[in-house]
Amino acid sequence: MLPSSKFSAAYQAPQADAPRTLAERAYLGLRHDIVSGKLVPGERLRVEHLKDQYQVGAGTLREALSLLLSDALVTAEGQRGFRVAPISLADLEDVTNSRVLIETEALRQSIRHGDARWEADLVGAFHLMTQAETRPDGIDPDAFEQCNKAFHEALIAGHPSPWSKYLIGILYRHAERYRNINLRLTAVHAAQRDVHREHEEIFRAAINRQEARAALALESHVRLTVDVVKRQAQAEARVA
Repeated sequence: MLPSSKFSAAYQAPQADAPRTLAERAYLGLRHDIVSGKLVPGERLRVEHLKDQYQVGAGTLREALSLLLSDALVTAEGQRGFRVAPISLADLEDVTNSRVLIETEALRQSIRHGDARWEADLVGAFHLMTQAETRPDGIDPDAFEQCNKAFHEALIAGHPSPWSKYLIGILYRHAERYRNINLRLTAVHAAQRDVHREHEEIFRAAINRQEARAALALESHVRLTVDVVKRQAQAEARVA
């Protein structure tokens, strides 16, 4: 049995709906702060400090941290408590390979099984994604991430497998974390890739029911993030 409401709400943001329990509220708040980079990789998560910050009791906070263990965003140190999970290029590559394997198949299945409602929701998500990417005053990082999550969720919404969506949600959060920590997304993406064109290519293939083309476009899109991170790491190494 999957914990809390994560089974059906893998992409859920803290503000999306009112959490049903205090543990769920703390879980969503902690997850947001880890993914955004506010809580940095390797940071010690001290229950006595965090319980006041997230306005819950120590037992409730430990329950939330246990939920984050199942997301691999937190590590346990036996009797010494919890830490934010570390990051590495090898881990990002593993996350990316796993995401490509599961998400491209989910997209294929979604194209096969998606109905008129799926098509309409996908069109709407792509429209909002386009607005976020082509703002005249520049990309707003928070708005971009919200629309990006919604677009990727809409792509696979026609796939009837809750387990696939749950696993993809976890992997997506890890990819988002790497973007936030390593890229700060906006300026780097604007300089090194045309994300809107990538999204449009995936959308056009999906809405036209072109499984193979959509899967290849999605794989290329997901893998490009690793390439950008590698280039940035190499550039920083040269400067150091």
